[in-house]
Amino acid sequence: MRYPTESLEGWSELEESNAIHKVFKFKDFNAAFAFMTACALKAEKMNHHPDWSNVYNTVDVTLTTHDAGEVTPKDVELARFMDAHS
Repeated sequence: MRYPTESLEGWSELEESNAIHKVFKFKDFNAAFAFMTACALKAEKMNHHPDWSNVYNTVDVTLTTHDAGEVTPKDVELARFMDAHS
């Protein structure tokens, strides 16, 4: 992984998939869904989409730039957006 991710709090590096990962927990499903909606709109504007899943109040997120095969500034930008909106 070439792009530094140390500044991302709570994100772990997945060396085997050249990605970063974080699990977000919310008060309830509505809060989790609102988070996903805000992040989906940002991701669409960036044309950079997360691998994610939602179960009730939990959102599991993995970010990587598939074309580059590694974490890039786009992933870090989206991760920071997600942190700010969680």
